[in-house]
Amino acid sequence: MTTDRPDGSPTPARLRVSALRQTGPTHFRLEPGPEARAAHAAELGAQSLRKMRFTGQLTPLGKYGWRLEGDLGATAVQSCIVTLEPVTTRIDTHVVREFLPPERIAQPEAGTETEMPEDDSVEELGDEIDLEAVMLEALSLALPTYPRKEGVELGEAQFAAEGVAPMTDEDSKPFAGLAGLREKMQNKGEDD
Repeated sequence: MTTDRPDGSPTPARLRVSALRQTGPTHFRLEPGPEARAAHAAELGAQSLRKMRFTGQLTPLGKYGWRLEGDLGATAVQSCIVTLEPVTTRIDTHVVREFLPPERIAQPEAGTETEMPEDDSVEELGDEIDLEAVMLEALSLALPTYPRKEGVELGEAQFAAEGVAPMTDEDSKPFAGLAGLREKMQNKGEDD
């Protein structure tokens, strides 16, 4: 996927680190076409992506890494979790990533319980920087996990065998059983 950068030259989806400018920022602009948007929508579990644009720049961090700053704009259509009707969401998010060599990324101490790094905007620098992967990750994090059409409430369903009272949320609380037992004991005492 290539599109035009602000200066008119094409931006590939993956940039070779060795080809990036060391003396200033490298600008980029990605605007996937209809086929690519359809493939991305399917990958993200959305009905469609009507618009999608990722623009920004990569700036050198001395001799050792790169800082990506960009803006992602997209219009996504997802299924409502209640009605399955289409829900349109406009996404506008700022994206920041730093790409550093592995030896410059702080690693957790051996034997500690921490497995995830504290700063999730830092990634390991390889031979290429995959702008498309950064764009898709940022979009997947920005999309609503449970899209709902405006004004639609998630109802409550109750199922039980015939003649059995359905269990409610109140029944599942820790002391609900004791309250039910107390009620039965009181009713039994009244019957005597």
